[in-house]
Amino acid sequence: MFNKIAINITSEKLNIQECYDFVQDPSCGGIALFVGTVRNATKNKDVILLDFETYKPMAIKEMQKIAEQAIHKFPIKKIAIYHAEGKLKIGEIPVIIAVSSPHRDAAFDACRFAIDTLKETVPIWKKEHFTDGEVWVNAHP
Repeated sequence: MFNKIAINITSEKLNIQECYDFVQDPSCGGIALFVGTVRNATKNKDVILLDFETYKPMAIKEMQKIAEQAIHKFPIKKIAIYHAEGKLKIGEIPVIIAVSSPHRDAAFDACRFAIDTLKETVPIWKKEHFTDGEVWVNAHP
């Protein structure tokens, strides 16, 4: 199963092509990609940057568990879940999920399952920085 799953948490810039290349497979007719980007505003406030902190050992285990659940729950071939840590500017990418499947529906469904579950269960915390202060967005999972 491990050659079907790629998990990464890094302070380096995330690479969409790397995720795409990992999941690409000649048996698959569909690849779904979710790419989360840092937006410039939230709750009527201008965002300057986001800062992501992780409890990396546990986050990697949880991301691995999500990937394994996706493979068991949906008829998919491969899945990559990458997340950034550290400070990210507007337009930069904090998360990429890539899923390949023989058919598109499973790829879409698994991709949505993975991002929704990641946001609920993985110990990754986001601090939004504004022109007039900062705030932690989510409590600990």
